[in-house]
Amino acid sequence: QVQLVESGGGLVQAGGSLRLSCVASGDFKSINNMGWYRHAPGEQRELVASITSGGTTNYADFVKGRFTISRDNAKNTVYLQMNSLEPEDTAVYYCNGQFRRVANVEGATYERVYWGQGTQVTVSS
Repeated sequence: QVQLVESGGGLVQAGGSLRLSCVASGDFKSINNMGWYRHAPGEQRELVASITSGGTTNYADFVKGRFTISRDNAKNTVYLQMNSLEPEDTAVYYCNGQFRRVANVEGATYERVYWGQGTQVTVSS
């Protein structure tokens, strides 16, 4: 199996910063893209940022210049540095990853997306 565990969420005042971490563990050969999503009450889950295994990043327009995604491939960990937080950033933040796993004894592989359980970020005004 594959597990993703997020940490680093909490309560912060507007203008403050938080750093989220997401550690992957389990039985897999490699991780391709990793990303952070968020889900606010009454809203749909939305992409915040993503990063390829090579380090190419992509950001939602609403976080450009404020958030930075990074990853440590040796530690199977993805980070989200969040600065200049606004009350509108309040949400549950989830990480995900595209994992390549072995399918059978012949060595065939497949790719599947796994999600973490989420971490709450609350920004007070």
